[in-house]
Amino acid sequence: MLITIIVNEVVYYGNPVILGILFSALASLVFYYAFRMLEMSYVLKYKKPLYNHLYLNLKKLNTEQRVVLQNSFPFYKKLSKKEKTYFEHRVVSFINDKDFIGRDLDVITEEMKVLISATAIMLTFGFRDFYIGLISKIVVYPDKFYSNVNKTYHKGEFNPKLKTLVLSWKDFKQGFDIGNDNLNLGIHEFTHAIHLNSIKERDVSSTIFTDSFKELSMLISTNNSLRDELLGFEYFRNYAYTNQFEFIAVAVENFVETPKDFKAKFPEIYNKIKQMLNFNFAGY
Repeated sequence: MLITIIVNEVVYYGNPVILGILFSALASLVFYYAFRMLEMSYVLKYKKPLYNHLYLNLKKLNTEQRVVLQNSFPFYKKLSKKEKTYFEHRVVSFINDKDFIGRDLDVITEEMKVLISATAIMLTFGFRDFYIGLISKIVVYPDKFYSNVNKTYHKGEFNPKLKTLVLSWKDFKQGFDIGNDNLNLGIHEFTHAIHLNSIKERDVSSTIFTDSFKELSMLISTNNSLRDELLGFEYFRNYAYTNQFEFIAVAVENFVETPKDFKAKFPEIYNKIKQMLNFNFAGY
């Protein structure tokens, strides 16, 4: 009887299914942390993640949505065929993830959803996580709106506490109607959201963004001649010098809209923003 009990205990604790589950869990954990260490070493050396795109099932835009993207979003045309499939997948995923709300509008159109989402995806196309977790709602007004935050009329604002991005559709559209004036409401507001989200999160793309931002801030604060050139050239509009957050939002507008001018005038700043966004595509 004693022998039988011992044998039964051995069989129970040696159950191959349980051991297999435990071993798989342990192996997965070891692999995860080993990969994290490997990638962080890679990031420290090359300032970019090991990979950005890895999808089991690529989502596709419907015909109406794709026409909007092709006709009204120039950045999309600059991408390779493979990059376009990734871009579409991300736009569809972003649309599905966010709650689009119209204010003083009859309806939120597919054009609104596609172009607003495409702006977010353009800026995070070099990121692995492109959802911008600090945004859950996108509110669209037809024109300027009254903000209860500071009791004045706004074209756009981002409220991280409410996880809400608010845009004037008229001003959003104007940002893309003229593609080289360095004024783009969508790019500006989404950059604020990405910046704050990167401070909050700990994923690899957020780490690269915040570290690069610190490097850029240090570069400007310690280089007197560079600061003098920034003010002297007047390449960035005055609003950029309100604070660090506004500077990076304005700088990204310039980066996207007039990259050749930016690179020619301020190559060091241009390269830091390119590093920050991991913007290694579409000719940038």
